[in-house]
Amino acid sequence: MQQASFFSPQAGKEITAPDISVARFAIGDVVRHKLFDFRGVIFDIDPVFANTEEWYESIPEDIRPPRDQPFYHLLAENDENNYVAYVSQQNLADDAESGPVDHPSLTEMFEGFRDGRYRLRRKLSH
Repeated sequence: MQQASFFSPQAGKEITAPDISVARFAIGDVVRHKLFDFRGVIFDIDPVFANTEEWYESIPEDIRPPRDQPFYHLLAENDENNYVAYVSQQNLADDAESGPVDHPSLTEMFEGFRDGRYRLRRKLSH
């Protein structure tokens, strides 16, 4: 399998990833965490784990996800807070039917909520 690399600002280093990685979700999708009570909007996708070792090691070993799957950056919310989350593909499920997400940074990145997802602002798309 061919490999590619990219620089991860979060990890502060080059990350090696397969040339082809299959992401189940897309930017703008509304998702829910399978284990913890929060949901969010995807604003970025890493083809494999690309965060710090400290972050990865802080996950309890019995629920620590494999590194070789897509990881998603979310504008997340729960009943008490809005925050940014970093979640493995295996821990996410579609949540578009629950309606829009209420996160203060949404309007910076996305236009309106339609057909169960957000549209990336035109100025931010490539």
